[in-house]
Amino acid sequence: MKMETAKPNGPLHGLKIVDLTAVIMGPYAMQILSDFGAEIIKIEAPEGDIMRHVGKNGDRGMGPIHIALNRGKRLVALDLKTSAGREALSKIVASADAFVHAMRPQAIQRLGLDYESVRAFNEKIVYCGAYGFSQDGPYRDDPAYDDMIQGLCGIADLGSKLAGEPRFFPTVIADKVCGLTLAHSLLAALIGRERTGTGQKIEVPMFETMVSFLLVEHLGDRTFGENEQPGYARVLSQLRKPHRTADGYVCALPYNDKNWRDFFRIVDRPDLLTDPRFASQNARSQNYEVLYTLLGSLLAERPTDYWLTHLRAASIPVAPVLGLAELIDDPHLRAVEMFKTVEHPSEGRIMAVRSPIQFSATPTRIGKPAGPVGADTRAVLLDHGYTEREIDVLATEGAVRIA
Repeated sequence: MKMETAKPNGPLHGLKIVDLTAVIMGPYAMQILSDFGAEIIKIEAPEGDIMRHVGKNGDRGMGPIHIALNRGKRLVALDLKTSAGREALSKIVASADAFVHAMRPQAIQRLGLDYESVRAFNEKIVYCGAYGFSQDGPYRDDPAYDDMIQGLCGIADLGSKLAGEPRFFPTVIADKVCGLTLAHSLLAALIGRERTGTGQKIEVPMFETMVSFLLVEHLGDRTFGENEQPGYARVLSQLRKPHRTADGYVCALPYNDKNWRDFFRIVDRPDLLTDPRFASQNARSQNYEVLYTLLGSLLAERPTDYWLTHLRAASIPVAPVLGLAELIDDPHLRAVEMFKTVEHPSEGRIMAVRSPIQFSATPTRIGKPAGPVGADTRAVLLDHGYTEREIDVLATEGAVRIA
């Protein structure tokens, strides 16, 4: 892997965001904006974000998810149960462009950091609350984690179509989709402020976000009336899956009319070229079970390399099935230098995944490696008017933690 140091400023250079979120949703959103060049000041409790303690080196707060999500950020540890910790956070927020939190409204109000309170000392703030549920609904006070949201939004039940019982999607899809939503919503509000001069409050609820995400295709025929069934038949078919070949598995998807005609020629089935069940997109959509059964049986007759070669030559979508380790060794990802080696001051050489987005004039960066709890507490407080002596007193009193 090519050695990499922090890159120059990205397109968000000069933007300052105070991040009072934890776990994955908020930190993932802020990691994206940090890669884009924003200054992210992450506020942690003295014990640190819980994700620090997951996986290898988690026993000392330097687990892999923390390292992945918190690079490039300034890490400040404050005890918000103390008045001095709350005062320090208010001073930091006072000069920020945006403030993001994932606390329930009553809790953030007790800290004196609800929207109205913050707007009183930072008139143009873009203020974002990342919640489990919209605050207008009856679920507003319920706890929300990825597993709960997957169950509520319908994703877990979709697993029963394949496994015979509800299953969680094997990645924290709700946290990450909602993190992406948080990032683009915050940017939209910041662009709006640039045009109007006015900040605003944003609510990003996980449940509603995932319902919107899921129903893009699965609202289905319910679009046309209450008596119609929701669901997109093609992706709900048990036969929509990587297909077994003579020596492995392959993902193959003849998609349009030409693809299917070419596929039937490749498999020497001219009789299927005129079969009315497969002659058009609409006809195929009424016969997915028959079509995918046929596709699976034909693909099983030859080895994976045969299909990769012949289907690619006919511009029919096809791909191998990669495991996680194979993914990291994928030749395309190697060629585009998706993986970087970074020298971490305490962990040695670590692997980082760069931002997939490329800007021609303002390239993204891989910022400094994520550090221990309180790694930047002293520097950030000095930037916000505290003296060295005042910081030492706060540390002695337990209001702040310094690495």
